Amino acid sequence: MKHTKRVTYVLIAMFFIAQLIGIFVANAYAPETIIVFNETTGENQTIEDYSLPYGFDPPEGVSPISATTSIIIALAVAVTLMLLLIKLKAEIFLRLWFFVVITLGIALAINAFAINLPYSSLIALVIALPLAIIKVFKRDLIVHNLTEIIIYPGIAAVFIPLLSIWTVVLLLILISLYDMYAVWHAGFMQKMAKYQMENVKVFSGFFVPYARKKDKIKLKQKASKKKTNVSVAILGGGDVVFPIILSGVVLHTLGLFEALIIAIGATIALGYLFYISEKGKFYPAMPFITAGCLLALGIAYLI
Repeated sequence: MKHTKRVTYVLIAMFFIAQLIGIFVANAYAPETIIVFNETTGENQTIEDYSLPYGFDPPEGVSPISATTSIIIALAVAVTLMLLLIKLKAEIFLRLWFFVVITLGIALAINAFAINLPYSSLIALVIALPLAIIKVFKRDLIVHNLTEIIIYPGIAAVFIPLLSIWTVVLLLILISLYDMYAVWHAGFMQKMAKYQMENVKVFSGFFVPYARKKDKIKLKQKASKKKTNVSVAILGGGDVVFPIILSGVVLHTLGLFEALIIAIGATIALGYLFYISEKGKFYPAMPFITAGCLLALGIAYLI
C-alpha cells in the first residue's frame, strides 16, 4: 500500500469535497415555505418551493415510502438495462445515456452556485454542455474527476426532497446488500466497471491511474520495449451519491452541523476501507460507507 497512499488520499479528498458540495447544493435547493390563497377552498394554503430547474421539482403528494420504492425499482431497471446494453455492445447508446445524465448533474450543481443570478439555469446548462462533451467524448482525466465532484451533488438534489431520514437509511442498507452481492458473489460490478472504461470510454465514478513500482522501473528503462501496465484506483459513483442524499435529508431535517457529521462519518468509513483493502482486489464500498453513515447519524441524534 505504500506506493498507493497518495492515490488513496486523492480519492478520499475528492469524496469528501463532493460530500461538502452536496451539502451546499442541498442547502441552495432547500424548500421555501410559501403561503398562497386557494380560490377553491377560500383558505390560505402552504406549499414548499424547491427551486429545482429543468422540471425536477418533486411532485406533490408523494410519500417518502412510495418515493423510495420507485427509486429502488428505477435502480433495478437501470442495472438490468445496463447489463442488457453491455451484452448487446450498445456503446453509442450508453455514451449518449451518460452524456445526458452528466450534463444534467453538472447543470444542477452549477445552478445551485448561481441560483440568485438571472437565467441561472440557462447559464448552468451552457457551462455544463462543453464539460460533458469533453468528459464523454474527449476523455480528459482532469475534467473527468473535477466534474465527478459536482455531478453527484446535482443528482442527489433531485432525490433529497422525496425522502425522509429513515427511508434513506433503508435505501442505504438495500444498496449495501446489492453491492456485496454484485461484487463478492455475482461479480458483474467489476464487469460493468471494466466495460465502461474499456469500451464505453466513460466511467461513472472517480478514476485515478497510477504506476506500480515495477512499472515505474520499466518506464525508467528507456531501452525497454515492453508494454507498461498502469493500475487504476476507482470509486463508483453510487458510493459517492448515496451519502450525499443522506446528508442532504439530514440537513433539511436536523440542520447543517448534523449533515456535516454524516459527511465526516462516511469519509472516515471510506478511509478505513482503503486502509484494510488489498491491492488488485475489488471491494464493495457501500457497506462500509453505510456503516459510517449510520454511526454518524446516531451521533447526530445524540448531540
